[in-house]
Amino acid sequence: MLVFDICLGFRHCCRGSRLALLFEASGMIALLDYGSGNIRSVEKALRKAGADVQIGQSPSILKRACGAVLPGVGAFDDCISAMRKQELFEGIKSFIQSGRPFLGICVGYQALFESSEEFNSCAAGLGLYKGKVVRFKEQPGLKIPQIGWNQIQITQPNCPLYRDIPSGSYVYFVHSFFPKPADETLVATRTEYGESFASSVWRENVFATQFHPEKSQTVGLKVLGNFVGLVERS
Repeated sequence: MLVFDICLGFRHCCRGSRLALLFEASGMIALLDYGSGNIRSVEKALRKAGADVQIGQSPSILKRACGAVLPGVGAFDDCISAMRKQELFEGIKSFIQSGRPFLGICVGYQALFESSEEFNSCAAGLGLYKGKVVRFKEQPGLKIPQIGWNQIQITQPNCPLYRDIPSGSYVYFVHSFFPKPADETLVATRTEYGESFASSVWRENVFATQFHPEKSQTVGLKVLGNFVGLVERS
């Protein structure tokens, strides 16, 4: 009780100071806004999953964050260009290297790789992993983009993002392109849509999904809740 009272008093006395800002940011997740379009739905879902979320448009927010989420919709080149303009490109690299939990969603997942075939893209991705973002192959009866619910088959049962989530669960997709990791050991889940593709990856503190957890109802909230738990324990 004494320790609790001291903490409350410390917070009250420091309110409005730089020290208070750091104190209050404990466990904070930075939600990176570079004009990707779906930022509010991701924010709402993270808050529902129990996160302390702050939206930021510059790398300064990453310096005091315990976790970070990079969402994204739209074209690969546009997203990379926006990140570079806002100086988030190098900021994200530094954040990942720090070992703090990071989650990429949709284009935020694709951006982790070297390049994309989308619209004859010439932008270089973050290059965290070797591999290229490719388009679904045209097949009779296959609608591109994939829009709607599909299953994930968990290939890394120990991945903390999928704790208490059964393999075969349904999540929500909206995409025409997906990464092809050169290193198969990265792949955390696979999904069938005309072909088998890597619907998420995991390596140490980095998690990324092609599906949209914020649109995936109960399963999506569980995925986000697992990520929030990792941030709180880090």
